[in-house]
Amino acid sequence: MYVSATKWPRLATVPGNVLALGAVSLVTDVSSEMVTAVLPLYLVLSLGLGPLAFGVIDGLYFGVTALVRLAGAHLADRRQRRKPVALAGYAVSAASRIGLLAAGTSVAALGAMVAADRAGKGLRTGPRDALISLSASPEALGQAFGVHRAMDTAGALLGPLVAFGVLAASGNAYDAVFVTSFCVGVLGVLLMVLYVQDRREPLAGERLSLRPVLRNAPLVRMCAAASALGLVTVSDAFVYLLLQKRLELAPELFPLLPLGTAAAFLLLAVPMGRLADRVGRFRVFLAGHAVLVVLYGLLALPGAGGWLVAAALLALGVFYAATDGVLMAAAGPLVPARLRTSGLALVQTGQAVGRLVSSMLFGALWTAFGSAAGLWVMGAGVAVCAVAAGFLLRKGARDA
Repeated sequence: MYVSATKWPRLATVPGNVLALGAVSLVTDVSSEMVTAVLPLYLVLSLGLGPLAFGVIDGLYFGVTALVRLAGAHLADRRQRRKPVALAGYAVSAASRIGLLAAGTSVAALGAMVAADRAGKGLRTGPRDALISLSASPEALGQAFGVHRAMDTAGALLGPLVAFGVLAASGNAYDAVFVTSFCVGVLGVLLMVLYVQDRREPLAGERLSLRPVLRNAPLVRMCAAASALGLVTVSDAFVYLLLQKRLELAPELFPLLPLGTAAAFLLLAVPMGRLADRVGRFRVFLAGHAVLVVLYGLLALPGAGGWLVAAALLALGVFYAATDGVLMAAAGPLVPARLRTSGLALVQTGQAVGRLVSSMLFGALWTAFGSAAGLWVMGAGVAVCAVAAGFLLRKGARDA
């Protein structure tokens, strides 16, 4: 279950294909985070959506990906063409930015564009992570994913800054943000075409089946654990809305909140990946969820001052550094190379379904009982699921 190394892997050994994929993700995240940074504010403050309605829209960010992840991953593995499938995902997401212009103030149309963007993410994430996994040595996968996630997060750091600048220069014109986001997204597609190399296994002539993936007991256990934890993970958008509401931040400052999270993630992604290679990837993954419990406790505290912003954003960044790439690094070695995309997509799909339900669940809890009660419920859920996941993975290691 755990992959360890006798010494720390060296950063200089990161393959060029991982760096190229990181550059694509960096540029694409600038594009996507421009929209992500302003959309919650636009929906809640401008259009007046309540927590439950926002939770349904926010759930689309995770749920729609579940509909296409496995299908796209199976196609990529069956044809051994991971780059074209990932490229299609990047292109769909870029095109959805223009669709936001036509959506106007229609909640249904905005939801459709969010769905299109997330469908693109669902298509690309599995093939992209499979390419990373197949481009790096098994003992340094944590580092490889850490480097990629650090570059990805650099884009997440820049995206809100660009959105903030565009809004300031255009007099809070959201259309200007959407157009700029589209142009940056097209650049990411071009980088994918020009610099990323595909990784293919020989086709043996037989029909490729998902059955070996679905019957892979260690992978299924990991998927179950990740899904359960995703079910009780409050989305970033809700965290930022809670901070804005608690501290009564000016609306124009809202797009800057993700910067603290991105900065912490950027600084810690590589060290956490290398630590996971050394001490055990799922241990680090579970430790990240312990930080999440602390975060929910901080957000639920009454009368917190300005320090809450720094503490909450730092905790959220630590959580992502310890979980995002680390989980993929843990899952990769469990799957044969020719089925790597499907295996990783199975875990990602489980998480996405959990996050879909989580957004709607927390939105409902906030509406019915208040945000503090919802946070206590979700925090208790994370603690219980983390303990259960630890037992599940430990049992799997004993049975192996």
